[in-house]
Amino acid sequence: MKENETIVLKSPDEIEKMRKSNLIVAEILAIIKEAARPGVATIEIERLCEGELKKRKVRPAFKGYRGYPYCLCVSVNEEVVHGMPSRRVLKQGDILSVDVGIEHDGYYGDAAVTIPLGKIPDEAGRLIDAAMASLERGIEKARVGNRLFDISYAVQSYVEENGFSVVRAFVGHGIGRELHEPPQVPNFGTPGKGIRLKAGMVLAIEPMINAGGSEVVILDDGWTAVTKDGSLSAHFEHTVAITENGPYVLSRP
Repeated sequence: MKENETIVLKSPDEIEKMRKSNLIVAEILAIIKEAARPGVATIEIERLCEGELKKRKVRPAFKGYRGYPYCLCVSVNEEVVHGMPSRRVLKQGDILSVDVGIEHDGYYGDAAVTIPLGKIPDEAGRLIDAAMASLERGIEKARVGNRLFDISYAVQSYVEENGFSVVRAFVGHGIGRELHEPPQVPNFGTPGKGIRLKAGMVLAIEPMINAGGSEVVILDDGWTAVTKDGSLSAHFEHTVAITENGPYVLSRP
């Protein structure tokens, strides 16, 4: 974190507003999970999301962000993050990472899941399980008095123990009145290092993990990140408030 960056602590009132935004994200992710199946094009999932956002009168966080043209990021198989909706039709055995962000009443919500489509290869299942479990390990360390990289190390150590790698090119982030606020939250680091965690911090913790090496490349669309070695990738994210009573997962229903 740069010295001139200020971490904005949220009041209990603000955290409850963020809870509302994140519950909307969770609702939309649940609807997408039901709709994502073999034979569906990723652009259809984008249109579904857009309709759900309009119904709830909330604004997509990603559309227009640095010129990104869609509400959703949909990343298939070797795509790590920032995959763009298209006419690509999902197939049996694919894994689909979906990232949803919204702004409601001045506050942002952000979460992601990786969805298996029908029967998937064993390695893909293990990858998804490891990504999901590593997120829970990271959340468990989001406690007052811990250090930021305690979260990072909890994710990294679990992923690597299971034979996978963490992506280093992209990280989690603070969130609140802006989609991306300080501090950055890497999925790798040395325990006991980094800033001291305080009540009122709200972090988007988001392991991005690969079945092969950690390196990624960006496709010609300028957004889609894929694994350099073509291996599968999985992505999970929750928005988490740090409170005196422990981690409060705002995007968990």
